[in-house]
Amino acid sequence: MQSQLLKSVYPRPFLKWAGGKGQLIQQYLPFFPNQFSTYYEPFLGGGAIFFHLLPTRSQLMDINPELVNVYLCVRDQVETLIVQLQEHQNHHSSDYYYWVRSQTEAAPVERAARLIYLNKTCFNGLYRENSKGQFNVPMGSYKNPTICDPDLLRAVSTVLQSTRIEVGHFEAILDEAKSPQDFVYFDPPYHPISATSKFTSYNRYSFCTEDQIQLRDVFKVLAGRGVKVMLSNSDCPFIRNLYQDFPIHTILASRAINSNAGKRGKITEVLVTSFRVGSGE
Repeated sequence: MQSQLLKSVYPRPFLKWAGGKGQLIQQYLPFFPNQFSTYYEPFLGGGAIFFHLLPTRSQLMDINPELVNVYLCVRDQVETLIVQLQEHQNHHSSDYYYWVRSQTEAAPVERAARLIYLNKTCFNGLYRENSKGQFNVPMGSYKNPTICDPDLLRAVSTVLQSTRIEVGHFEAILDEAKSPQDFVYFDPPYHPISATSKFTSYNRYSFCTEDQIQLRDVFKVLAGRGVKVMLSNSDCPFIRNLYQDFPIHTILASRAINSNAGKRGKITEVLVTSFRVGSGE
């Protein structure tokens, strides 16, 4: 039954997420280690790299408890979640969107369905919170958004069954990844490339320069243990200087999130590895 499910619907990201790596995976392929036992992703987001690799052993983390709750509910309560999402799909309208946005459900599965619904119908699929942790993105202009994809959610639930999923700060990875057989991928909020770049804090948990430095220090500790580490970030002098002791690869990406379509276009990002290409066995 499981093999038939995975053949019919291939598990893939079920959320839109700022900075998602789905379109960059082809450029990342030469840099993935050839072998590893356990995969760790401390900045989960949409999980594009996880869904590409589909590791047999993995631990997914994020500091956002609402995001983690969604993954837990997809893993553990997928059928109940599907029912909730179908209700949202049946009632979707502008008034309904803003009513749902104003709610603060207590039950985990209700909160998960709410986040997925808002994610599928809000502007640009952007997850943004105010200082009180309240979702505040306006509704997007979609004629017929797919709010519930039961087959995809079931496929994702299947591959998450053996995955540890928890709320955690990225520094907690130091207690987990200790072996050369471990592979850690960091996809933090990007460092601003200019004074007007503000997309470093989509929620109440800001990510500042000091956090970037702390993350570099964690990267160094892991690399010193022989752990295979990869990190994505913006292509700017600050980041290149931070990781000057490691191989830095240039990636061509698209600037997707900007209210002004004329300011969207190709930019470069960096991919930092703790190992040389071809030596990540």
